[in-house]
Amino acid sequence: MLETLPKRKIRDVIAERLKSHIVSEGLVPGDRLPNETELAEQFGVSRLSLREATKALEFLGIVESRTGVGLSVGHIDMDRVTSHLGFHPALHQADPLPLIDSRIVIETGVLPHVAKRMAEDPSIHENLQGIVDRFRSARKLQQWIDLDIEFHRTLLDASGLSPLVAFSDLLQVFFRQFRDSVKTAEWKSGIASHQRIVDCLQDGDVENAVAELRDHIGSHKRRMKVQK
Repeated sequence: MLETLPKRKIRDVIAERLKSHIVSEGLVPGDRLPNETELAEQFGVSRLSLREATKALEFLGIVESRTGVGLSVGHIDMDRVTSHLGFHPALHQADPLPLIDSRIVIETGVLPHVAKRMAEDPSIHENLQGIVDRFRSARKLQQWIDLDIEFHRTLLDASGLSPLVAFSDLLQVFFRQFRDSVKTAEWKSGIASHQRIVDCLQDGDVENAVAELRDHIGSHKRRMKVQK
């Protein structure tokens, strides 16, 4: 017996059509969109339904609505998206193995770009080294975790590959729970690992930087006794 397909809410359909409109027209953040009346007529829906859809997109930063200006293409607020997703209970049931492996693929993949840019811009090394130095004065687990997040995001930022940075920000929501496996006794080895990554990049030794970072992220598997 065939199952009845669930009906999509009209606001979700409108939201998808509005996103398709933004893509098909090649619009960028700041570009104006038609007003509510025009969009409602174009999509064949009520202004109330349209407003529900735009409010949902506005929450994520996909569109912006300003009095006297109307609707425009917005800038996605990754902090808001990740914070919102972090409350979803399904995230705590995610399979850890592909999440850890995804982090390894993303972060080791950017290291050649980081090393190249570091050779051209000394401030990249200074920023990463500054975080490692702050690790050494951390006294609480949460402080260590916050610095770890900052280090890995700074590493991705240094690559100049902004799409990967955005994707990693979303992945952090899933990965955050695994940082709880870090024990205070492991801080020292963790600091040493971060330092080796920075040193290898400074020396242009991408191969060893990749090996070190792969082992560093993969250590969550050992702590959690996750088998390959």
